[in-house]
Formats: sequence, C-alpha cells, structure tokens
Amino acid sequence: MEKRDNILFSDTFDVKDLDKGGKRFDRVSRIDGRSQTHDMSLILDINSELYPLDAGDKFKLTLASSLSLGDSKEAAAAFGKGESNWRAYVNGDERSLADDYDYVMYGRVYRYDDASGSKVSAFVSFGGLLMCLEGDVRHMQNFVVGDTVYLLLRKI
Repeated sequence: MEKRDNILFSDTFDVKDLDKGGKRFDRVSRIDGRSQTHDMSLILDINSELYPLDAGDKFKLTLASSLSLGDSKEAAAAFGKGESNWRAYVNGDERSLADDYDYVMYGRVYRYDDASGSKVSAFVSFGGLLMCLEGDVRHMQNFVVGDTVYLLLRKI
C-alpha cells in the first residue's frame, strides 16, 4: 500500500495475550500485542463477539485520520463534507479505506505521554473501548490529543 497523508500508523501485530488479568466484560476482550516491524506494544479493547481474536493470531492494524482513499490532505479534509460523507462509504456507494479491513472503530486521542524520552504512548478511546500504543517517537509523531482516529483491523 502506498503512503497516504491520512495514514497515521500501520503495522502487523502478533496477539501475545488475551484478557490478561481476567475477562471483565462479556463481549469485550483486551488484546496485548507486539508489532513485527516497528517494535511497538499495543493494548486494545475489541468487541469479541463481532471480531474474535485468539493468542497467537496475527493482524494488520492501521490508524488513519480519515477513510478517504485520496492521496492528499485536501481529499482527507473533504471527507465528511457535502454529499461525500461517511454514510456513502458505509452503504457501499463509494470505496474507502475500510473496504480492505474486517473491523473498524472511530475514536479520539485523549492522551499522549512522552515523559519517558524516545518511548511515547498514545491513548485513544473508541466509545469506551480503549487503546494504548507505545513505541518510538519516530512512528507516533502524527498523533495529536483531541484528533479523531479510525482504527482498522484485518486478520492475516
């Protein structure tokens, strides 16, 4: 996949552990993952009824600022305005980034922790399902507190 302005982060992860410390909610699993390329760690809550994952599974995770397939910031900014809104993508009227993935969530970056030098953590809430992505600052410089984010997953 070519580099697009709206892709904030993308990598393949291995599920190292599932519901570490016990399952707290019936339909939610907490995934503990490790990336294959960028040496990142991930803690992610997912709806396990809709998208079950098991320890040892591999999945591609992409974080994007929009679902637009456009290569420019103008195309990403135009997404959601006028007749070309997210409903057109969901209804299948237009192609989107989500067409290549199995599980999509929409959320907001609520915290960015850079207190430990070159290692940083980005925290995103997807309507109560939480994500913490931790790793080198080089791979996470596009995260800004208050920005909205699409999380896209696909099993490999």
